[in-house]
Amino acid sequence: MDADRSLVEEAAGGSREAFDELVRRYQGQIVNLARAMTNSDDQADDLAQEAFVRAWRSIGSFRSDATFRTWLYGVALNVIRTHRTRRSRWLRLFSSDTRDTSSEGSPIDRGTADDGIERPLAMRQLIDRALAALPVELSEAVVLRDVEGLEYQEIAAALGVPIGTVESRIFRGRKRLRSLLRPVKGWISR
Repeated sequence: MDADRSLVEEAAGGSREAFDELVRRYQGQIVNLARAMTNSDDQADDLAQEAFVRAWRSIGSFRSDATFRTWLYGVALNVIRTHRTRRSRWLRLFSSDTRDTSSEGSPIDRGTADDGIERPLAMRQLIDRALAALPVELSEAVVLRDVEGLEYQEIAAALGVPIGTVESRIFRGRKRLRSLLRPVKGWISR
């Protein structure tokens, strides 16, 4: 986008106003990405804020061979990955529950009954749980394509992988999602 380009140039020159406009343009998208990747509204807001802080600090390193949007998604994904890694380490370190839960079934098998929760919210929670159960590289690709609506080239640039890898990850991710959601298919379609 030409409008983004001029704002990025101004922001790289130190204009907070220009960067604030970029934040206004993309904040909703970055929060949605973080929410889809973490399944948490609170974490999504914090991670989006951290992504914009990092983007501001490194705006001078932005190269115009990609769009600002793609670059920003890459920054946000790095923030989310770092958060997931730290959280995973922390949970392993401080978890007192060492039971093997692998025999408890699919992560979405639990809590699928209609507990008075409105159906759209319950379906969203099921999908979020299924996305969280995917390996990170698959969930990132699926979320960027199917939730955020990025094109394959944009996803490849944001993830730093070839387009063929993106296509493969999306295919495998969708296939795994279908198999995870199959046990609740009848419930979802009611």
